[in-house]
Amino acid sequence: MGTRPLSRRTLLGAAAGSTALLAGGCGNAQQVQPAALPPAPASGALIMIIRHAEKPAGSGAPRGIDAEGNADPHSLTIGGGTRAGALVELFAPGAGSVRRGLARPTAIYAAGGTGGEGQRPRETVSPLAARLGLPVTTTFAKGGEAALAAEVTRRGGVTLISWQHEEIPALAAAVGTIDPAPPKSWPDNRFDVVWVLAPTGAGWSFAQVPQLLLAGDSADPIG
Repeated sequence: MGTRPLSRRTLLGAAAGSTALLAGGCGNAQQVQPAALPPAPASGALIMIIRHAEKPAGSGAPRGIDAEGNADPHSLTIGGGTRAGALVELFAPGAGSVRRGLARPTAIYAAGGTGGEGQRPRETVSPLAARLGLPVTTTFAKGGEAALAAEVTRRGGVTLISWQHEEIPALAAAVGTIDPAPPKSWPDNRFDVVWVLAPTGAGWSFAQVPQLLLAGDSADPIG
């Protein structure tokens, strides 16, 4: 009799304890410097953008694992699934306040489309959406950054967007006038930063908040 593959839920449950230890081990690294945080907007509007969590290597390990525990090149890796679970406590903690510079989302968007460019962004925010009881809006896919920016800037509230890293700078630029200007590219090896845009009288402010959720996460912003 063959061995039945473990589901993503089982694997993430086993990783939950180690995730808590990793977060606790960050110690003072959780304290983000005030200069890196955006001003609190009077309107309560905020746009937060994250890259989808860790993805499979081009070949070999780590591999993507689907919800049934089967290898799937379009899904997150086990490390990526662990980050997706940790993002729940980052944006919607069960106790205490959301980390300074961030806010509890009132709407969640992720890339639509088939393949990893849509599936991984959706998997990244699905656990958070489940806790908050929110749908994941997937109306827009890769290439639709301008239309997505137009919608979220009109809606107000606190919006979280999970996207592909190559297009995140274009998505931010489509929001409008931003000061300071965001980086023009997102490095291939960074999965651990939240870009935060808050409305100002002249446009939008920009800041980066390190996630500091897993071992190896950096406290440095993207340069």
